[in-house]
Amino acid sequence: MAAKGLITGEDGLDRCAWHGNLEDYRRYHDEEWGRPVTDDRRLFEKICLEGFQSGLSWLTILRKRQAFRAAFAGFDFDRVAEFGEADIERCLADTGIVRHRGKIVSTINNAQRARELRSEFGSLAAYFWSHEPGQSERPNVIDYEALIANPTTPTSVRISKDLKKRGWTFVGPTTIYAFMQAMGLVNDHIEGCFCRAGIEEMRRHLTRPAA
Repeated sequence: MAAKGLITGEDGLDRCAWHGNLEDYRRYHDEEWGRPVTDDRRLFEKICLEGFQSGLSWLTILRKRQAFRAAFAGFDFDRVAEFGEADIERCLADTGIVRHRGKIVSTINNAQRARELRSEFGSLAAYFWSHEPGQSERPNVIDYEALIANPTTPTSVRISKDLKKRGWTFVGPTTIYAFMQAMGLVNDHIEGCFCRAGIEEMRRHLTRPAA
């Protein structure tokens, strides 16, 4: 029987249980979540979609991701930064995405702020990876109890505060921690999940982007 927080798939592998063995959600868990990301467009997509997820389930956002990509120019933040009122109205009429004016406007604002961040640090990747938490900020054991007890971390609070000072919106500490988990700034596949060791190996060989 799998440990708490794990679920055994039909293939006999133990995984983090949150995907519920739903095929698309399981594929996201196995092939994407937690793998280190250094591409600016993918980072911008992930932080925006985490903002859209606020108050909703991640599965809802995942299943709408292709529509979000179509609506927001593939999350090319140089293009999104130039969106105007007509684009806002277009997005509000798009039944394929979450039609929330505040979050749509936030995405455009954050695209403009992303360009500023790139100008200062060279890339979004360099900025976010400069905040990678040290081992002293991480639980000794990454298990179900540790993750449930820590929906935010000191690092996510610091990043959130800094981004807000820079004018970003919908980037609260909980949203930022979910972003950190998704883009691999931390490895929160819990002990016993078959993905954990492979991602640790990726992290060992990753060349961190520098400003």
